[in-house]
Amino acid sequence: MGGVGKGTLVREVDALDGLCGRVADLSGIQFTMLNRSKGPAVWGPRAQIDRKLYKRHMQDMLHNCNNLEIRSGSVHDLVFDHSTVSSPTEWASVKGIRLDTGEIIDTTQVVICTGTFLSGEIHIGMRRFPAGRMGEGPSVGLSHSLREAGFRIGRLQTGTPARIFKESIDFRKLSEQRGDSRPTPFSFMNTDVANANNQVMCYQTSTTPETHAIVRDNMHLSVHIQETKRGPRYCPSLEAKVTRFPQKDAHTVWLEPEGYDSDLIYPNGLSCSLPEEVQTKLYRSVLGLENAELARPAYGVEYDHIDARELKATLETKRIKQGKSTVLYFIPYGLHLAQPENLGTTGYEEAAAQGVVAGINAGLAALARPPLVVTRADGYVGVMIDDLIVKGAEEPYRMFTSRSEYRMSIRSDNADLRLTEKGDHPPWSHKFEFATYVFSGRLAGVVSDARHSRSVQQSAPTHFTPKPAAHSDLQAWRRFNFGVRGDGVMRSAFDMLRHQGVSPSEVAQAAGLENVDPDILARIAIDGRYDFHLRRQEADVRTFMEDEDLILDPSIDYHLIEGLSSEVKERLTKVRPASIGVAKRMEGMTPTSLVSLLRFAKRAQRPVSQEAVLAS
Repeated sequence: MGGVGKGTLVREVDALDGLCGRVADLSGIQFTMLNRSKGPAVWGPRAQIDRKLYKRHMQDMLHNCNNLEIRSGSVHDLVFDHSTVSSPTEWASVKGIRLDTGEIIDTTQVVICTGTFLSGEIHIGMRRFPAGRMGEGPSVGLSHSLREAGFRIGRLQTGTPARIFKESIDFRKLSEQRGDSRPTPFSFMNTDVANANNQVMCYQTSTTPETHAIVRDNMHLSVHIQETKRGPRYCPSLEAKVTRFPQKDAHTVWLEPEGYDSDLIYPNGLSCSLPEEVQTKLYRSVLGLENAELARPAYGVEYDHIDARELKATLETKRIKQGKSTVLYFIPYGLHLAQPENLGTTGYEEAAAQGVVAGINAGLAALARPPLVVTRADGYVGVMIDDLIVKGAEEPYRMFTSRSEYRMSIRSDNADLRLTEKGDHPPWSHKFEFATYVFSGRLAGVVSDARHSRSVQQSAPTHFTPKPAAHSDLQAWRRFNFGVRGDGVMRSAFDMLRHQGVSPSEVAQAAGLENVDPDILARIAIDGRYDFHLRRQEADVRTFMEDEDLILDPSIDYHLIEGLSSEVKERLTKVRPASIGVAKRMEGMTPTSLVSLLRFAKRAQRPVSQEAVLAS
């Protein structure tokens, strides 16, 4: 769970009161902060998870959730109502779901989370058979239902490595990889993790020239490789790595325990889809795995995914109508799509981030309340959704810090300051003066009282902000042996954090703030150190939001706008961007076309809330 970019997603889900971070803190068996030697903008919390513990703790939380009814069944397809359609861009409204038993469950909101199950097919060597994952059947009827509704559906591929019996591995030859002595929890509700004093060892090994020769000699025996669908670029199969990097003699492999009482090891980096007999030779060519016994073979999986350009920023589909019900208040009928492979992403973290946004918005729609929209400036959740709904996905999408233009301000350490207030329950409009953060977003009402209290407690003290009253003269800082230049400039405690060789604890002590929470002090130190860059990024965010405020009506006939090329008209008609900002980020948008579109948008502009702009 977690990683560079992915770990920030987990903390953002937690900031919106999602569960995966809290459950990971209870069931993690090794915790590491990746990129600790680099700047905080690219830190990545990561944990090795005990699968059984995770499942148990998650089930406990779900079954103890107020007002939640859990029903188990296999969904065959969706039930649509065509009588309410009033626009040629809409197909129907959703009325419910039909189980394979024939039972229909009536509903106004549906969130589809199919993973690799949507017409899934497993590949091992030249064998192929229907399955979402090993031992579990695919969802075929639902895929047919979505195709019938006119959704653009593509095929993607991914894979998983074999599982190896622990006792068959010679760990004496391998490098040990220990967890952090003081683990950083995923959840802002926690100050520590459950298993901090009982962390397991992971091990590092690598492939060999023999491994690569086995792969090259047997590629013709894999139907998965011969297919034309796109696999994950950033967590590729071993076959893909050998093909793309022929000059490399070795690729890193991490051997990770599946749990405290599991006898299985997950060889991270050895995903493949070769025949089973070839896999045994391949795995045994890796250092330390000379006698490896496979508990289950590696395999590839191919599956349907929805073109994410069919969706709004709320993850609601554009094709399914929002209509009025027969009761006394407006109930929008919405079909929401979430989870990794539906949007062409790979990984539990991307799945959770999409799921929390789709789930929140389905609930808000059912209550006829305004939607929750997370922008690129708000968090990595917003970056991912914006990337997908604007550009689509020709290969499984994976989150990295490099995908964000605002990564200095949307870091893993401040996800709660950025997002908890957006998800909080009314009424609270507390104004926090923590570096550049001032909370003023619309409230969604999905945050618990406990998290609200924790968020207020964790918000940084105002006495570190650079207000005139907080400034000290040169002699005051020199009395504490701080090397301050004699330039006559007044410096606050916050300003002092930018000086080389000055520790946050020394500044706090000099300012008479010895009792400040260490975690809060660490946050202040990061923002103090990067204050100049953060202020520059604030200006970038203001420019970004100006473009997002210039809305584009979803029903525009782009063929009637002068100055647009035929190609741009076609792209705009297909994507139907919600704003000028989204249009600017579209592939193929030319400067000339953008000027014409901008001129049109300014003429047509009308007052509207930011949430309505982005949700459209």
